[in-house]
Amino acid sequence: MQIKSEIRKAYFLNKYVIITPSRRKRPRDIKEQTFIKRISKCVFCPKNIEKDLVVKKFKKRGGSWEFLVLKNKFPALTLDNKRAYGYQEVIVETPDHIKVLAEFPISHFVKLLEVYIDRTKEVSKIKRIEYILIFKNEGSKAGASIIHDHSQVFSTDILPPDVYEELKLAKKYKLKNKSCPYCDIIKQEMKTERKIFEDKNVAVFAPYASEYHYETWIFPKRHLDNITKLNKNEIKSFAKALKLILSKLHKIGLSYNYFFHQVLSDNDQHFYLKIQPRDSIWAGVELGSGLVINSISPEQAAEFYKE
Repeated sequence: MQIKSEIRKAYFLNKYVIITPSRRKRPRDIKEQTFIKRISKCVFCPKNIEKDLVVKKFKKRGGSWEFLVLKNKFPALTLDNKRAYGYQEVIVETPDHIKVLAEFPISHFVKLLEVYIDRTKEVSKIKRIEYILIFKNEGSKAGASIIHDHSQVFSTDILPPDVYEELKLAKKYKLKNKSCPYCDIIKQEMKTERKIFEDKNVAVFAPYASEYHYETWIFPKRHLDNITKLNKNEIKSFAKALKLILSKLHKIGLSYNYFFHQVLSDNDQHFYLKIQPRDSIWAGVELGSGLVINSISPEQAAEFYKE
């Protein structure tokens, strides 16, 4: 029996996705062609680091750095430009040019999250900064221009329109239903086949109206508005969940973006992480109408992660 396509609404948001699992009977194994070689002039390798760009070193017990925070050498936003005000950093996740995040143990993920917390705290002290985005581009299809594993911090004095719209709709939902929409989503999704992983601290699932193949969201169960509020146990659970997802994506060679949805101070909001693999290209329908066609259902995606 052929599975019919279905138009799904993205929870309380004004977004719609056309799920078309009939196009693909089961999640495919996509092997990206990756040709990685060590380059002598990689700007993130230890011997090539520009000292004047170094913001902070997170060192191992032996003394060498494990994570390195750098000023973005080519920022789109700067603190001395009133017309494009903001601040950007790069977080080099390892001195190793070849090793990718998915190959590290959970303990490394814990330390990376602690670095994210540290940078969020520090950047939030900058005058006029209203929004801080922490994100990672892994692989060429996700927009990574440098092979050496790294994340980025992007901050500005404006609240981006998409973020503002989500915050506005979340507040509207809360006024109407007397509850947090994200907390309600967590409760709902933990009862469905889209659930991927759960412990007492975090919930992981493929969202009902996934825009990307194998898209995943990771939520702390406790109602928090930003990453700095995570406690030690929540950080460990978050690290375990992120390691699980990235390891599966790494096995099939998928590029991905991940980014944190967070606000600096708004108790109505709920902090979470979106992981969006990038093996499909948006074309005429997506670009022209705003409707996204996804040929891998979130139910199929969840099954893939649980295999």
